[in-house]
Parts: sequence; C-alpha cells; structure tokens
Amino acid sequence: MPATLLTGIGLLSTQSSDGDLADAAVVIDGDRIAWVGARAAAPAADAVVDVEGRAVIPGFVDSHAHLVFAGDRGAEFAARMAGSPYTAGGIRSTVAATRAATDDTLRATVVRLTDELLRSGTTTWEIKSGYGLTTIDEARSLRIAREFTDETTYLGAHVVPVEYADDPAAYVALVTGEMLATCAPDARWIDVFCDRGAFDGDQARAILRAGVAAGLRPRVHANQLQEGPGVQVAVELGAASADHCTHLSVQDVDALADSDTVATLLPGAEFSTRSPYPDARRLLDAGATVAIATDCNPGTSFTTSMPLCIALAVREMRMTPAEALTAATLGGARALRRTDIGAIEVGTRADLVVLDAPDPVHLSYRPGVDLIHQVWRSGSCAKGSR
Repeated sequence: MPATLLTGIGLLSTQSSDGDLADAAVVIDGDRIAWVGARAAAPAADAVVDVEGRAVIPGFVDSHAHLVFAGDRGAEFAARMAGSPYTAGGIRSTVAATRAATDDTLRATVVRLTDELLRSGTTTWEIKSGYGLTTIDEARSLRIAREFTDETTYLGAHVVPVEYADDPAAYVALVTGEMLATCAPDARWIDVFCDRGAFDGDQARAILRAGVAAGLRPRVHANQLQEGPGVQVAVELGAASADHCTHLSVQDVDALADSDTVATLLPGAEFSTRSPYPDARRLLDAGATVAIATDCNPGTSFTTSMPLCIALAVREMRMTPAEALTAATLGGARALRRTDIGAIEVGTRADLVVLDAPDPVHLSYRPGVDLIHQVWRSGSCAKGSR
C-alpha cells in the first residue's frame, strides 16, 4: 500500500502528548501512522489528500455495544416517553426474538449497524452477546460478532431468562459452567449486569471470576438503575471498565479514581429512558478515566451515533467539548485496554475522521448534523467525501 500524505488539516486533535496541532499533516503508511507534524515540514508521499482546512480527529472507539439481536422495541420506547418507568425486564422480549431468528437475520443486523457506526466515524467497536441466554444462542451470537470485531464480550449474565426465574442459582451455574466453556473461544471479555433486576454482587463476582479463570478479561454493567455493588465489584476484580455509572456514591467515585477501571458513560441510555444522566464532571474532577460509548441496543439506546453521545455528554453530563472528544476516542481505547487506537501518533493504527468543520467543537456545537466528511480505517478511506 502506498504512503499517503493527509495535508491541509486546519486543526488536528491528536489525543496524544502532541495535543492539538494547527495547519497540520499526517503520513499514513500501510495501516499505521508514520508521521505527524506541521504541514510545511511534511515529508513526501506516494499520494496526497488535501482536506482543505477541515479538522481531523482519531476514529471513535465504541467500547460498549449490543449489536447481535432480532426484533424491535419501538413500542417500549414510546411507552417510556409517555411516562412508563424503565426496568431491566424488556431485555427478555429481545431474547425471545433473537432465539427465534436465523443466523443470516442476526448477521444482517450486525452488517447494518456496523456500517452505521463506520459512517458516523467509529472505527473500533466492541460487540456483546447477551440476547441468547442459552448455550447455543450465546455461542452463535459470539461467532457472528467475531466476524466483525476482535473485541467480543460474553454477556451470558445479562439477565436471568424466564425459564430460570425460579432458580437463578442454576442459571449462574450454567453461565459459569457449560455456557462459559462453549463461548470462551470466541470472546475476549466477560461482562455481567450487576444491578436491580439482574445479578447481585456475589453472583457478579462468581461469574467474573469464572470468566477470568477461563482466560477472559472482566467488565461490568454497573450502577445504572440505582447505587449498588457493581462499581466496587469492577474495581475489586480489576475490570477494564464499569459501564453506565449513573448512580454513584462517594466511595464509588473514589474507587474509580484510585483504580485503572474506566468509567464508561452511556448517555444514549439516559436519553432513551428519561433517566438522570451520570455526572461526568464529578468523575473527571476526582481523577477517574472516563469513556463515552453508544450502548447501541434495541431497547434502551438504539443509536450508533457517537457524535450524538458527545453532544449529550457536553449538554447533559457537564463535560467540555474537548473532554467529550477524549472520552469518545482515547477513553474508549483505554476501556478496551488498547494502546494502538484512540490517538493519532506515530505507530498507532491509521484510524482518522475528517470533519466537515474547522474544529472538533462542532460535534457538540452542531448536534444532529452529519459532519463526517471522511473516515480512514486501518489506512484506507472507508467513507469518502460526500
């Protein structure tokens, strides 16, 4: 692959120690960044792309997404907007539809949603299972997910399915036993929904410890519906991230700030459920590492738009535009324990987004407007100029 010089960059947000560079250029060689600096000092390359003063940012990193599913829950959304409260039980309707769907139907949904992600500037995404809740259906969900990303997460512990409603201990035994053994080869991560209506702290610890013993890395759905043990379990077990973090005690904030567990915030879920937004300002001021992700799922955050989530984080979660951009790029990379993405510096993967705007602040300044001019993924232009 020839080296490509991306030049004429009005403002380059590197998310590295270089900070923001004006009148900048980047050289892409193969799938990596080979050079970053001032346009006037740029080396020669085989091809030149002039972005004509537009801003360039790293590709977004979506570290929390549920893309393997079937069915539609639009009526549930409409009911919430009319005043019905959100509970975790709606997941079970998606479980029924997913179990009944063919592999081709599930795969077609993932194709559509990952295409949406890419077109909106996301170049790395995680995909969870969690809508099968049988050994067969969780395993096939992960096999399909692996076709689209290496960042696959076993979420057999999403909720207790209806057939185990009277014996949740038996379901935990399945999740930590036969289901785990079958799913682990196609997963990198293990996750658990530790909250009201799902799994308690002791169950979450047992599930995560079993996953770690099987070679998977832990992450946790934590404290979405109420204060609870989720964040403490995540920190205790060295989870890469505690996700949602909507209801946090002082102890939870301190624990996140004193650990390398990333607080991954999912503003699309609060938007879709009319719930209180997490207080990102509180976490950032305490010194916690914060990520933003879409939580794309059919019930409570049916969006693939990281720009929307950035705008919500700025407007509703007290983040500055610069902090929100960092959370959607470098923060997501840290939530996936990755050092090769989320920033634009020599040696990182050549994942870049050219914005149809002079400054990344426009992502929140102009909400709802498609500002994605080009998307470069692994050194290739995956979405060209409109």
